[in-house]
Amino acid sequence: MTVTTTEPAALQPDASRRPVSGFWASYGRAWIRTPGSALYLLAVFVLAMISISVLAPLFWTSVGLLVILIGLPLGVLTLLIARGFGVADRFLLLLTGLPEIEEPEWNRDRSDSTGFWMTLTRPIRNAHYWLYLVHGMIVSPVISTISFALTTVWLSIGLGGLTYWFWGAFLPRGGSDGADGEWGRFVADYLPWLFGGWSSWAVEVTLYLLAGILFTATMPWVLGGLARGHHAVARGMLGRWNSDDLAAEVRAESAARSAAVHAEDVALRRLERDIHDGPQQRLVRLQMDLAALERRAEAGDADAAAELAREARGHAKAALDELRALSSGVAPPLLQDRGLAAALDALAAGSPLWAQVEIDPAIDRAVSQEVARTVYFVVAELMTNAVKHSGATAATVRASLRRNAAGAPTHLDVWVVDNGRGGAVITTGHGLEGLRERVAGLRGVLVVTSPAGGPTSVGAHIPLAVAS
Repeated sequence: MTVTTTEPAALQPDASRRPVSGFWASYGRAWIRTPGSALYLLAVFVLAMISISVLAPLFWTSVGLLVILIGLPLGVLTLLIARGFGVADRFLLLLTGLPEIEEPEWNRDRSDSTGFWMTLTRPIRNAHYWLYLVHGMIVSPVISTISFALTTVWLSIGLGGLTYWFWGAFLPRGGSDGADGEWGRFVADYLPWLFGGWSSWAVEVTLYLLAGILFTATMPWVLGGLARGHHAVARGMLGRWNSDDLAAEVRAESAARSAAVHAEDVALRRLERDIHDGPQQRLVRLQMDLAALERRAEAGDADAAAELAREARGHAKAALDELRALSSGVAPPLLQDRGLAAALDALAAGSPLWAQVEIDPAIDRAVSQEVARTVYFVVAELMTNAVKHSGATAATVRASLRRNAAGAPTHLDVWVVDNGRGGAVITTGHGLEGLRERVAGLRGVLVVTSPAGGPTSVGAHIPLAVAS
């Protein structure tokens, strides 16, 4: 049974939920982020002081010990600790409500670059580690000290000025009568046209209140600006570079190529074994029968010759059927002629299991021939495994496309689910490991879920090239 799936229509954005613009709306959103920004600016100063006190001694000690080789592992340890401080800084930045900074590519080596020295020196050969060290040992302590000073000034004057009328009454006064403060009287005497007749206490409360209002009103902009400054520095020194995406692409391509080569080697060895155990033995037997037939014909034994001819014809037919089956498992003509959807449908129809097929017909336009051949092979192997090993009586084959916001297909998702006994695991040297390597050759992943008692679900998720 084939079920055609369709994609739901994209939801239209609700105009009523668009963010309100305007000065007061923007100011209100800035105030919402202010507590988190203040907490970050205070906490990052503590983090910066700890980082410089840890990284500076370790780094210069490692430099001094390079001559006796102990400095090399100590330097690597310093870079790893610097990475930890940088990650902590990026984590604290989440308090500000600013966009998350992406993780850098920490390993730029090729997937086949292994060994003790390659692993040991990897941080030294990666510029991200050195930038994290510079950030934690120099940049962060400097800017954190400045931002901490400004933050404490704005918080103390803003909050302290608004509440001075309460806590100021408990401070000791320095006047001769014990009731008036010195600086309030000085201001009143200096500005008689403004504070004439005011007590020094009233002058102090008024000036503190005005300062508190001013600093509190500007607090979202000042603290937000300081937080954005930290965020900009962290994004440049602790964030991901454009070249990281290229490095990740190269590593993924190298890993996919290695997996594809290994999977192809395993498949060729398996094909060689199948040909040796099947058609080759049939052809050897056919050759022997033809030789015996020749001797019987020369001896004039017509009945024996006819019997040998019938046996030879049977062996030739069996060898032809086996060759057709082997070639069908590699690249069936139906896949070439009518596409992947029809080939999967025919594969399910020819299975001894009762099979339900749910296929998005758009997959034929979205997948390449290479992807189609791999998916067909994977599904054929999974159906064969379900018949031979799981004791299943029914299976479901499902193929669908994942799309991005623009509607372009980005991934092909293929699932084979059977109702067998379960317990399937990926083991080195066995069938599922070979399927995983084949899928990895296309930079995809194979997911196996098979609890004891079933059911078994195996999914292949393969990325597709999206046309720009």
